[in-house]
Amino acid sequence: MRLTMNKVEVKSAAPSGGTEAMRRYGAELVGTFTLVVGGVGAAVLAGERIGFLGVSFAFGLSVLAMVYAIGPISGCHLNPAVTFGLLLSGKFERRYALGYVVAQCVGAIVGAGVVLLLAKGGPEGYSAATQGLAANGFGTYSPEGYGIGAAFLAEVVLTFFLVLTVLGATDARAPVGFAGVAIGLVLTLVHLVGIPITNTSVNPARSLGPALFVGGWALSQLWVFIVAPLLGGATAAAVYRTVHRPSAAITAAGAERALESERAERLATRRPVDTPS
Repeated sequence: MRLTMNKVEVKSAAPSGGTEAMRRYGAELVGTFTLVVGGVGAAVLAGERIGFLGVSFAFGLSVLAMVYAIGPISGCHLNPAVTFGLLLSGKFERRYALGYVVAQCVGAIVGAGVVLLLAKGGPEGYSAATQGLAANGFGTYSPEGYGIGAAFLAEVVLTFFLVLTVLGATDARAPVGFAGVAIGLVLTLVHLVGIPITNTSVNPARSLGPALFVGGWALSQLWVFIVAPLLGGATAAAVYRTVHRPSAAITAAGAERALESERAERLATRRPVDTPS
């Protein structure tokens, strides 16, 4: 395809299916890695200094940054529950779903491993098994001792808030360019509510990463932080399809790109890289 404006000619070619898929998976891996290092890292390395409020903002800011960094490539799901919700709502292609989930889990595991290595480098060292690595838990392992019922309900409801916001913020009728703000803020909100209850998961990949290094109790309780977020995501998709009834579906990645007119204007006013200022 050729785009010619103001004597600036740009050639672009659509990537092959395999290349496009790998770009998406790579973006999801990097984005989820960033989310875990930013959020879990804040909890483990700086939690005593910044408290629940600071950790909540660390998670929200990590997603906010990634929406604008990788959103136009993959839609910036960073979360199997979000991928599931987008799939059920018709805003995501089924053929990419498994690859997204695998990439998210790998990114979360690598991210948790990096946080653990950083923590071990401290003057007193760090043991994931005894100090928890910000893993999600209930009962004895809940920050405030909440039981399994409260933990499960909290994860369903808070994931519902998150996924419904993602669906609405990336709707064809939503204001362009503000999806990242809405998603980052709602993730901050759900952490403010959920950290005392479960350390806040709302994301099976985020839960999987630390749990693998903690082992024991974290792995035995992991099922709650897989099942409940997926149920919350499915509920959000059902509500979205009922309430919004979109006339035209648009993918999350499409919604997170600039308007065509804005992209064309950027291309039209750009200078070749070898042209001196």
